[in-house]
Amino acid sequence: MTYSDVAVLIPCHNEASTVVQVVEGFREHLPGARIVVCDNNSTDGTADLARNAGAVVVAEHHRGKGYAVRRLFSDVDADFFIMVDGDATYAPEAGPEIIRLMREDGVDTVLAVRDAQSSGGSAEYRIGHQLGNRVFSRTFSFLFDTAYTDVLTGYRGFSRRFVKSCPLLARGFDVEIELNAHGASLGMPWAEVRTPYVERISGSESKLNTYSDGLRIFRRLFRLFRDFRPALSFGGLGLLLGLIGAATLVPLLVTYESTGTVPRFPTLFVVVGLFLAALFLVLVGAILDRAARDRLERNRLAYLSVPAPWQHRGPHGTSVPGDTSFSRV
Repeated sequence: MTYSDVAVLIPCHNEASTVVQVVEGFREHLPGARIVVCDNNSTDGTADLARNAGAVVVAEHHRGKGYAVRRLFSDVDADFFIMVDGDATYAPEAGPEIIRLMREDGVDTVLAVRDAQSSGGSAEYRIGHQLGNRVFSRTFSFLFDTAYTDVLTGYRGFSRRFVKSCPLLARGFDVEIELNAHGASLGMPWAEVRTPYVERISGSESKLNTYSDGLRIFRRLFRLFRDFRPALSFGGLGLLLGLIGAATLVPLLVTYESTGTVPRFPTLFVVVGLFLAALFLVLVGAILDRAARDRLERNRLAYLSVPAPWQHRGPHGTSVPGDTSFSRV
């Protein structure tokens, strides 16, 4: 099995102590794959070390993981992609299984679910982070009607048509949430694999700030829900206001039925205001839903314009780069 149709994408900021280990690990387990490191304004020689280890290095001067991933998606072409952090906390041994799922099962994205218990990596994957990840995963699955187990994993596989139809806008660690939303909104086939998650080596420091980045991810999650499902987000709020208005109106109607008068005009004005606000939100949701549907249709067409690489396999099950002919599936 060769992997000449695979590109391994590694966004890095100051990972001099681990980048060589990551590059060499994927060169060993995915022979023939192109290893591409995006140096995101590193000041510790990460780029030179990666280049000397055999990786292709591109530079992105805007600080933030989202910018680095966007640059990699724009500049690198392949039939299959693996994206992994450069901190050596993920196991390159899972790479062949990720590629196999995309080649043989035809899924467009594979999420590597982190398993700290199996590798003694609990010091890096702290209980608080595990709890936060479960909250994010369940919230995302509820909002987008999916069943993702680990929405914040930095180890993923993508098909070419996923990458080339994904209009990334995220700037930081919220990029994973946007990648999830892109796949879920278009109903792309997906899979998960469990992989060990190990502790960082001595001298390597995490760039993730638990509270500020967690808040940023939560904001991004609800903004994406608003953008992708405006009818539900705005309409749901409008329905809530309408129900509050109806509950407030009932006592006024009972009093009017018995006395023929409305004794509390300020309350009546509040009820009218609630109903108007509810109607306004429902109308806004309907208009934005039409715009969101148009955007999703354009993304879907961009997705469908790229042939599925697993439909034109070459010798030994590898896809033929650049071959756009189709075989019967």
